[in-house]
Amino acid sequence: MDHPNGGTERSTQRIEAFSDGVFAIAITLLILDLRIPAREGSDAAGLLSAILGLWPSYFAYVLSFAMIGIYWANHHYLFKLFAETDHGLNLLNLLLLMFIAFLPFPTHILGTHWPDEASRPVAVTFYAIGLLLPTAAWLAVWLYACHDRRLVRRELDPGFLRKLTLQFIGSVAVYALAVAVAVIDHRWGMALCTGLTLLYLLPPRTPVYRHDGEAPAHVAPAPVRPGWSKE
Repeated sequence: MDHPNGGTERSTQRIEAFSDGVFAIAITLLILDLRIPAREGSDAAGLLSAILGLWPSYFAYVLSFAMIGIYWANHHYLFKLFAETDHGLNLLNLLLLMFIAFLPFPTHILGTHWPDEASRPVAVTFYAIGLLLPTAAWLAVWLYACHDRRLVRRELDPGFLRKLTLQFIGSVAVYALAVAVAVIDHRWGMALCTGLTLLYLLPPRTPVYRHDGEAPAHVAPAPVRPGWSKE
């Protein structure tokens, strides 16, 4: 179907399916860093000590698993706000997925180098950067889709869109702050990263629809979903 701007309308189904695959692979790769300690004799106490000594890797695994899981859930939420996709959005979404797929690497660095006090600040800072990158790409996806209501559903309330924009900008700002804080004090930087992850476990904003006007003919009306407001 021809788009008024000369492009081609596309369903979001393919981009969502591809994204789901990347999220699934990235979240699975995290487990590869949790390896059984090398066997040293048959001392059960020694094995237990080695297993418990991997706690930094366990912590990094859980934190990153939660983060990728949150991105996956919110990605599904975000694309339900889009009526269609185009080439520009596809490229920005690829950038987002690239940073998601990259996350297992800083996770490995954090888990491996946390026990070393000398390298711990660098490991935490690098991990914070690893969390900042997909957040910035997420904002880019949103701003591109929202510009002149290019791809978002036309029936969505403008106030709701503004609130989401401010929320996503705030997320980038706070993660950038976490990187800066980690450079100064890695403990507070790590605390910020952990706190933000816990904060994002909260459910996203319920979409709000405006009362006036009909959606353009080329935009399919958004389905009413459980828990979604059509006020």
